[in-house]
Amino acid sequence: MENIIEVKDLCKTYITNKRQNHVLKNVSFNIRKGEMVGIMGPSGSGKSTLLYSVSGMDKATSGTVTLSGKEITNLSDKEMAAVRLDHMGFIFQQMYMMKNLTVLDNIILPAVQSKKLGETRSETEARGEELMKKLGIIDTADKDINEVSGGQLQRACIARSMINKPEIIFADEPTGALNRTSSNEVMDELVKINNDGATIMLVTHDAKVAARCTRVLYIVDGNIQGEYELGSQTDGEAELKKRERDLTNWLMEMGW
Repeated sequence: MENIIEVKDLCKTYITNKRQNHVLKNVSFNIRKGEMVGIMGPSGSGKSTLLYSVSGMDKATSGTVTLSGKEITNLSDKEMAAVRLDHMGFIFQQMYMMKNLTVLDNIILPAVQSKKLGETRSETEARGEELMKKLGIIDTADKDINEVSGGQLQRACIARSMINKPEIIFADEPTGALNRTSSNEVMDELVKINNDGATIMLVTHDAKVAARCTRVLYIVDGNIQGEYELGSQTDGEAELKKRERDLTNWLMEMGW
């Protein structure tokens, strides 16, 4: 299957008080089109740094990242910002939204800023509303962001991440600020869009969330120590529980 992301010998070093902190150490892996890859590891292992370095939100110290055959590691800040806007989607633990905009206006904002799709405003709004219908939040379209629940707001963030038809969506602890019910609802939606063809790289500390992914990478001290293939998820609570159990057993073997 075609690779969307190819990471080779990626390193990230921070210098604090003249001391070097090697957060990522020669990390290499690929993400295939249509995968949902979970990144797991202990606190401080480099999970979020890996996501930020791969997506260009943080500049890698060395190594290369290739997106759909194009190396993006050495792009200028302006060029990288354009790549993120047009070709990537983002979902974070904290649901960053513009307080002076409605939920719908927040969702379509990246498309309004981008020239990628060449749409009129009404065409963009129609696509935004269609995404909201798919995610079950169309009734929140004209509400302020402080008038909706955390689960609804995170589903709006999923819609926003998809508005520019990205090649890959990066999700950093997307359920971390939610209760279990809302977390399950958000993961249901991420699984749906993954089954529809979306490629997702997801950082999580939650084995229940990671069990919904198609593959899990385990990182310790800036190195990927192993990977676990889960495959596509099918319906059924029993199947999901088995996935969680099998993944947890593997994580325990890895020293989690």
